Amino acid sequence: MIKRIILIIGSLAAMTVVATGQEAETLFAGEVVHGGFGGPVLKASTVNGSPALFVGGRGGWIINHSFMLGGGGYGLVTNVDARVPSVYGDRRLAFGYGGVEMEYVHDWDRLIHVSVMLLIGGGGVGYQASVDDPRGSNYDHPMDEVFVLEPAVEAHLNVTEFFRLSAGVAYRYVNGVTTPTTSNASLSGGSAVMTFRFGEF
Repeated sequence: MIKRIILIIGSLAAMTVVATGQEAETLFAGEVVHGGFGGPVLKASTVNGSPALFVGGRGGWIINHSFMLGGGGYGLVTNVDARVPSVYGDRRLAFGYGGVEMEYVHDWDRLIHVSVMLLIGGGGVGYQASVDDPRGSNYDHPMDEVFVLEPAVEAHLNVTEFFRLSAGVAYRYVNGVTTPTTSNASLSGGSAVMTFRFGEF
């Protein structure tokens, strides 16, 4: 009986040693390297059939040099005709959007490398007078809240250890527009993108 108890205790001890040597499965194996970046972004596109420039910024947390989780926000800075004439002057389109961004970077340590990215978020669109409206508000239509989905592909140049210059293309998908003279299709479209990234990669 005593021998049996000793055998059971010994077996349990051996199993404990084996279990202690095992490690839980994780998404990122081994030591995880952390980094981060931020910087301004320029996007050349078309809106309502007119050339348009968006200016904004993005930043995020970098995991193992290759995976990025962060966010960005962008606003239309050029005058785009909203196609709404008024005695107070033609209306111009107001449009901005932003959201969560996820990115995968391939061969981050190469001089020139590429990444794929996806933005999921939302924004607002409306129109305002090009001159001050004596009624007290330049906006004469409520801002529409829209959904925005924007995939992108970029190429990156390692300029210095802490600076990357990125250029690429993106497609902006917009849904939820109710403004009478604007549509989802007229706000959706391709963009040429340039990003100035500063950080620890």
